[in-house]
Parts: sequence; C-alpha cells; structure tokens
Amino acid sequence: MSSTTTTSTSAGPEVGTVPARFEVTRLPVVDFDRAKAFYQRLGWRLDIEFKPDGEHRALQFTPPGSPASIQFAEGGATGTPLEGMILVVDDIEVARRDLIERGADVSEVWHLELGKGQVSGRDPERRSYASRASFSDPEGNGWQLQEVTERLPGRVGLSDVSGLAKLLRETAEHHGSFEAAAPPHEWWDWYAAYMDARERGITQGEASAVADRYMAEVKHVVASRA
Repeated sequence: MSSTTTTSTSAGPEVGTVPARFEVTRLPVVDFDRAKAFYQRLGWRLDIEFKPDGEHRALQFTPPGSPASIQFAEGGATGTPLEGMILVVDDIEVARRDLIERGADVSEVWHLELGKGQVSGRDPERRSYASRASFSDPEGNGWQLQEVTERLPGRVGLSDVSGLAKLLRETAEHHGSFEAAAPPHEWWDWYAAYMDARERGITQGEASAVADRYMAEVKHVVASRA
C-alpha cells in the first residue's frame, strides 16, 4: 500500500487469537421516531424493534454490508452525541451521492496530508484511508465516510472458523431439499446465495427462497419442490 498518511507496526504483544468481534454501538437518542426515520431513509437494515422493559421501544440498525450495528432506545437519553464513527466505503463519491439522495447532509470530500492536515477534495492519489466526508444524524451523532481501497497489513484477522463451519453445515442441510428436487447443478452456486443471505440477517427459510430464486433467475436451474 502506498500512503504517507498511515503507518503500522508489528512490535508489541503477540496478536490475540481469541475472537472478540465488535458488533454494536449504542447511540444516545432523544427523539426515537426521528432517529428511526433517518436511518430508515439511509437504507440501513432494521434488524429488530422490541420493548426490552415492556414499555420503551428499542431497535437495531445495520448499515449495508456491515458486520457491526447501531442500537438506540426511547426514554430521553442524556448522553453526549458520539463523534467520529467511521463508515468504510469503496468509492467515497458514490457513497456520498447516495447518502445525499437519501436526505443526509454530507460535507464535501476532504483528505489528509502530512504537514497540512485536512485539505479540500479527494486525495489526488486515491490513497487508501485518506479521503473522507462527514455527516450527522438528527440527534447530533457524527459519522465519517472513509474510502478504503487497500487494507493495512494484518487489519483483516483470523476468521471465525467455528462460526463458518456452523454456517456451512446449515447451508448443506438446506441445500439437500433443493438438490433432491433440482436438475444437476453446481452446488456452490446455491451455497453462495444462501450464505450471503444469511450473513445479511435473513432467516433460514427466506435464505433458502433467495437461493432458489438465484438459481432459477441467474443459473436457470429450477427445483420442482412439492
């Protein structure tokens, strides 16, 4: 990776191997309905809405393609709004334009340069981690878009092998009924569609239907399910 704005080091304690996946950030929100409407307009997936205490509503949203989510609840949160939460994107101009079309007030793109700090415009060399833009939700919680095209060494660590094995087993079990009713096909095509759906939070039954549609519409393999 070519970049003058980032450094990395392998010095220090040995990298941990026990999985500890960061999955949720709690946002301080005063106007629950206003915050909910904002994140729905952004197109973030509403994972769940419920009443943990039987009275006040709480919910969880997940940005598209993100392994981490946000949660907030009604009831007059008094915490200071969070700042600097980062959304990693492949193309910052495309991501910025999409957010603006969805009603977010997004800043102009800027980038960081050594010795100068924040400079207007996208990084001229498209260096990874350099280009950014910012916006806030109606509650004042601040987000930054960050364009990442190449990861720092070691940034993507060990996979959750046990979790992957469990998902593969589940996929194989659900694929069995499709395989029994479908003409010969490449099993990995159905697997890929099913696993992608499950990792996006879709239920097992719905993921099977998604995989069936993919096979029919893209691979032209139709199962004659009873």
